[in-house]
Amino acid sequence: MRDLRKTYGDTVAVDGVSFDVARGEVFALVGPNGAGKTTTVEILEGHRDRTGGDVSVLGFDPATGGRAFRERIGIVLQEAGMDEEFSVAELVRLFAGFYPDHLPVHEVLDLVGLAEKRDARTKTLSGGQRRRLDLALGLIGDPELIFLDEPTTGFDPSARRRAWEMVQRLCAGGTSVLLTTHYMEEAAVLADRVGVIAGGRLVAVGTPDELSDTAGQARLIRFTLPGTIAVDDLPAIGGLNVEGQMVEISSPSPTHDLHELTRWGLQRGVVFDDLTVSLPSFEDAYLQLVDRVENRG
Repeated sequence: MRDLRKTYGDTVAVDGVSFDVARGEVFALVGPNGAGKTTTVEILEGHRDRTGGDVSVLGFDPATGGRAFRERIGIVLQEAGMDEEFSVAELVRLFAGFYPDHLPVHEVLDLVGLAEKRDARTKTLSGGQRRRLDLALGLIGDPELIFLDEPTTGFDPSARRRAWEMVQRLCAGGTSVLLTTHYMEEAAVLADRVGVIAGGRLVAVGTPDELSDTAGQARLIRFTLPGTIAVDDLPAIGGLNVEGQMVEISSPSPTHDLHELTRWGLQRGVVFDDLTVSLPSFEDAYLQLVDRVENRG
């Protein structure tokens, strides 16, 4: 994808985005709501026309690829409507008939953890089970490339872990994945590379470790603000951020700043609960990247 643009009148939704996804790779596209993720993915799927730029997906222009293109991809939307009177197996079997080559229905139901619900009507499924059915419908055509748009929304932690294992098995078999997610842990676990999009622009691309390194060598000092202390009472230390009672200090000099903080506390008899010092996580790096863009805006 090169210099992808999408505008609606004077509104620029996607502004010159470029990236590549390799065969067998998991590429995660992350960013805040309204950043342009879904618009970008819908253009790649062939569901939305672009204003400008060049796009090639499996050798096709998705805007004109037609059936030959769609037979080779799988799509899991954020929300998908389904006939509630079908049983799970009936609906997956129906979708299987749309493809010249497809996976066995029972294998896909096993893969997504719905084998025991194969005869249940879709209207009886829980939210998490419906999301697994969405995954089954996206996988039944044995796609070379699958688009997963917020695939684990509504999953409990155990179900989310099982979904991650499923994606990892798909990739081990050679399937390419383009993933959008708001769960940074999900992106860090699954993605070979991550693209961060904000304000319609791609602001960073790299492995989760590479993006974590963009946060620099600053350590994060975190603690709970004692109820008797106001933020303004704390010693003057740069990089301080407060959310509720939680205090976070992004410190390039953690030894010095920790010394200043604890010395100040000892002098006043203040105890800092949950005091920790850590390296920035991938989520911390993501938030820093997005904050830079939003602050410039």
